[in-house]
Amino acid sequence: MSDAVAVLIVMTIGTYALKSVGPLVLGARSLPVRVQALVDLLPAALLAALTLVSTVGSGASISIDARLVGVVVAAIALWRRAPFVLVVLVAAAATALVRLLA
Repeated sequence: MSDAVAVLIVMTIGTYALKSVGPLVLGARSLPVRVQALVDLLPAALLAALTLVSTVGSGASISIDARLVGVVVAAIALWRRAPFVLVVLVAAAATALVRLLA
């Protein structure tokens, strides 16, 4: 099992554990506004970190290749609010073009 898969499994179990323990500990009370704002941002931050690690990580080193171009193009398409299918197609095409030219 690769390190990325192990990290993903541990993060998944941790996320479900936190989500299930939270209501038991808090009961009917809600979190403070600042803490809730932080909790709301955590899934996006974790997904971005996992995407970056799997894109540029190659074992114990950093590998800059066509995958990074695809992720950057996808980020630009998402920023421009393109439909998800178009984001995937444009990112795949950009990655394929860089691999063809390299």
